[in-house]
Amino acid sequence: MGAAYTILGKSVPSHQLAIATLGAVAFYVAPKPWGAAAPTHPSINASSPEEEKYVTEWLAKHTETKH
Repeated sequence: MGAAYTILGKSVPSHQLAIATLGAVAFYVAPKPWGAAAPTHPSINASSPEEEKYVTEWLAKHTETKH
C-alpha cells in the first residue's frame, strides 16, 4: 500500500485524500446549473428619466412574441 494519514482516529489512504481534494475543487469551480441566471439583456443607460421610460416602453412593445 502507500502512505496513510490518521484523521479523526481512522487511517485514510493518501489516494483517497487526493480524490476527495480533486472532487471538492471540481465541485467548487464548476458552474452551477441550478443557480440564478444572469440577465440576458444589457442595462439601459439613459441620460434622462423620460428617455429611459421611452426605451422600456418601446422594448416592451416590440419584444412581444408574435405567433
